[in-house]
Amino acid sequence: MPAKGEKLQVIYEGIPASPGISIAPVHVIARGFSSPEVYEITENEVEREQGRFTQALEITKRQLIELQSRLKDLAGDNESGIFEAHVMILEDRSVVKRVQSTIEKRLQNAEYAFYAVMQNFLEAMRRIPDPYLRERTADIEDVAERVLRNFSLEADTRPMGPDDHHVLVAYDLAPSDTASMNRKHVLGFATEQGSVNSHTAILARAFGIPAVVGLDAAVIDIIALTPSILDGYTGKLILNPDPETLDRYRRLSLDKERVRNSLDAMRGAATQTVDGRPLTVSANIELVDDLPLVKRSGAKGIGLYRTEFLLLNAEEMPDEQRQAQVYSRVAREMAPHTVIIRTLDAGGDKLPVEALTDAEPNPFLGWRGIRVSLARPAMFREQIRAVLRASAFGKVAVMFPMISGLSEVLRSKDMVRRCMDELEKEGIAFDRHLPVGIMIEVPAAAICADLVAPYVDFFSIGTNDLIQYTVAVDRVNPHVAELYRPTHPAVIRLIKRTIDAATNNGIWTGICGEMAGDIRLTPLLLGLGVEELSVGPQQVPRVGQAIRSLSHAECAVMADEALKHPRSQGILDLSMALARKHYSELLD
Repeated sequence: MPAKGEKLQVIYEGIPASPGISIAPVHVIARGFSSPEVYEITENEVEREQGRFTQALEITKRQLIELQSRLKDLAGDNESGIFEAHVMILEDRSVVKRVQSTIEKRLQNAEYAFYAVMQNFLEAMRRIPDPYLRERTADIEDVAERVLRNFSLEADTRPMGPDDHHVLVAYDLAPSDTASMNRKHVLGFATEQGSVNSHTAILARAFGIPAVVGLDAAVIDIIALTPSILDGYTGKLILNPDPETLDRYRRLSLDKERVRNSLDAMRGAATQTVDGRPLTVSANIELVDDLPLVKRSGAKGIGLYRTEFLLLNAEEMPDEQRQAQVYSRVAREMAPHTVIIRTLDAGGDKLPVEALTDAEPNPFLGWRGIRVSLARPAMFREQIRAVLRASAFGKVAVMFPMISGLSEVLRSKDMVRRCMDELEKEGIAFDRHLPVGIMIEVPAAAICADLVAPYVDFFSIGTNDLIQYTVAVDRVNPHVAELYRPTHPAVIRLIKRTIDAATNNGIWTGICGEMAGDIRLTPLLLGLGVEELSVGPQQVPRVGQAIRSLSHAECAVMADEALKHPRSQGILDLSMALARKHYSELLD
């Protein structure tokens, strides 16, 4: 039994999306409008905070009445009635009493208490089957945002609590949210929505941020600043952990830290097998801010620079000059190693390049990847010119995503050639021998890899998309996520076909998808003949040590057996057997 005043431990079960352990207070954000600052108050400050809430309501009510009057003069009674409904929301006594009570019970500031009450109310409405009621959430959000803005008119504000270390709890997070979050403060995150195969989860693993998805009703139930433990290994979020649980997780965290330290001691060591087969381990990055992490990791270059976060995260797409500055900085800082810059890969579960008039019925099969660039030649030209200009400052290669056949390769290479001619006439330096590669992530590209290989300098297999297109599984759909199997026999055979086509044409093959960082599969990929693995910076030391522990000859024999196996689990078991044999201490 807990002592008087001690809060009970509560465990939420979700799906582990990124390994790791975080121990910190929670911060909660929901759908709709942005979360305000949150901080604790004393019992003596409750009355003052309740007064601040009342004042914000009164300011908002005056604003809405004034807007109603203006609109009535311009458009008549019918349209001005919209704001009358908004005023009624502010006068709802049940809402007012709930906020006042929340301030007193939680001992948290007024704006956050209001936010929490309104988000619970809105979330409940969103889950009602009646479409009319669900549509009313927009009106309530509008009123709530006005109230929150009116809190900020006061001079009495405090620093936001979550500026300190915290675990983020959200309904869902977009890939851009994950890429841009302050990783100094966000120690981990948990979401109600999401899939272990979503781009958000992939980024979490790349950054080494513990993550759990699929928590039921977490946003409604969880109170901000509650002490918590996030277990990215088993998919648990533990609130108000008891002393025994806290001690157990602290010891586990120390054990994991010791393994990480031993891997760090090998940072920079050559990544070759015990029988002398070299294999390059490079890093995937999204932002220039990731460069220090890449350097510390010991990665031998950047195998995938995802440029969509640079191009689409700002209000306006950066022009050629700005892009060239960023790419050049990456090239300089990573020299003498190669930086592979992937051209814009928008669409699917990634950032959209522009709003479409009609929503795509299936974005994964729609306007994405190289299709967008070829359809927007001016935008494509700017990016290619910027990449070429950066090649004067280091070893740079360019890579095209979502290639499905030779015609797209030739059209893309023609753009590179024309940009080279332009820069040459303008007297701007660049590497005339810039390597050009393509991503193999569509089964069609893998099947005809032998026809495409003579026209490119390398292949990089994007296993995330290759798997979902091969087995017809939307990787972010929880209903079919279990069918998303990296070791499906068809996927393994397509990888092998691609590698063989590359080898026969004198070019190399790398993998930049999630399989590259999964050390359960390192023996299989090594045995199939992959020459480069590009992974998240946090994964580089672990993957490098796995390679140094293996024999290529032994892996090749196992891979031959795997290619004949009819079942996904059987192939995984074959690879896992070698992984356990040679580096069991690295497996989570």
